[in-house]
Amino acid sequence: MPSRRGFLAGLLAAGMAPAASWADLGTPALLSAGKTNDGRYVLAGLTGAGGILFTREIPARGHAAAAHPSRPEAVAFARRPGRFADVIDCRSGAPLARLTPPSDHHFYGHGVFTPDGLLLMTTENDYEAGRGVIGLWDASAGYRRIGSFSSGGVGPHDMMLREDGMGVVIANGGIETHPDSGRAKLNIPTMRPNLSYLGFDGSLTEQVELVPELRKNSIRHLAMHADGTVAFAMQWQGDLGAVVPIVGLHQTGSAPRLMGEDDPRLRNLSGYGGSIAFSKDGMQVAVSSPRGGLVQVMDTGSGTITAEHWLKDVCGLTQGANGLIASSGTGQIVQMGKDGITALAHTPIAWDNHLIRLA
Repeated sequence: MPSRRGFLAGLLAAGMAPAASWADLGTPALLSAGKTNDGRYVLAGLTGAGGILFTREIPARGHAAAAHPSRPEAVAFARRPGRFADVIDCRSGAPLARLTPPSDHHFYGHGVFTPDGLLLMTTENDYEAGRGVIGLWDASAGYRRIGSFSSGGVGPHDMMLREDGMGVVIANGGIETHPDSGRAKLNIPTMRPNLSYLGFDGSLTEQVELVPELRKNSIRHLAMHADGTVAFAMQWQGDLGAVVPIVGLHQTGSAPRLMGEDDPRLRNLSGYGGSIAFSKDGMQVAVSSPRGGLVQVMDTGSGTITAEHWLKDVCGLTQGANGLIASSGTGQIVQMGKDGITALAHTPIAWDNHLIRLA
């Protein structure tokens, strides 16, 4: 009988070696950026119960990540206004590519792969022109940049694949920024956030804006239910004493629905939606607020607030097998459900803004 080493060598010679996959890493359920106790910035792969399967170092503070749909590769995005996106072999930690946007662009911290894994799409700010851009990178050819198109607005932040396979939906936050001014917001009096539905060729198929009195509600983060409903989390740029909705739902061809309207508990969010997620059955949607230190849960049918879960510096939020999974800047990973908060793990990593679920 040939040895396993000899058998694999034969496969390699024949071009038949099994392709590397996420299973080689224990099939992680989640990705998140964070900062270790010794001051290193990392991208980590987690189990659904919050266990750390791997950590891979990145050069500076991260924001979100994109996981290749089949290969054990992830793209770690810098926090706005960052100019790096590192493609990492998650098995070894080896750097596969460093993406750098054009000289007058910066990344906004988010991106997605097309379902076939051939193309990476990134949200970017063309800051000299004051417009949002979606960058296109060929993931089959060393992540070579091959083009870009308009995001449909200003300040594109989060982006998700549409469930119908027809393209992406973009959260255009409406806020103009420029690296010379750091993270300052330059156009608050005139901002116009929107949701833009784009084909993979950049064609605009639908665009939705809020009513004029809510134009200072910057649309920032997205979640997608299996039926195609988009949930969006907002960040209010007006008077923090106002009771304004921070969560909305949208289905193509209809007007957006806002959650929790006129409920005074909206003030608990401090005008800031950090991450957003649907429950598995789609009957609830939840938003985190690190500024408020809580997660609010809302009924998607009635739009009412049904629960509040308090956790210091909570931001990462995603769907779990038995409820919502949340992470915090204090290193905690918890499950949130009808019985309240259940601790899953207390890690030596201060988790950043998002928990990215692998398909």
